[in-house]
Amino acid sequence: MVPIEFSAPLWLWQTEKGAWTFVTVPPEESDAVKIFAPRKGGFGSVRVGVRIGNSSWKTSVFPSKKRGGYILPIKKAVRTAEGLDTGDMAHITIEVVA
Repeated sequence: MVPIEFSAPLWLWQTEKGAWTFVTVPPEESDAVKIFAPRKGGFGSVRVGVRIGNSSWKTSVFPSKKRGGYILPIKKAVRTAEGLDTGDMAHITIEVVA
């Protein structure tokens, strides 16, 4: 698959059950995810491999009408390893996986 690169700020989504940190995949890059996605999972999710700095992992991106593209969860271990916090810009590479 073709790598999709972008930079985006981390933001916090808080509910009564807890808080999660995400980035929003920009519109052009979200369109590329749709093109390369072989199939979609629950809630329209798409499996991706992710790299930020020296950290890499597999997860899913989820469509968000409110954010105008896919949203990507950034787990705490990655934020800690890469020294990232809410509001920080991160350079991200994702690849859609089968």
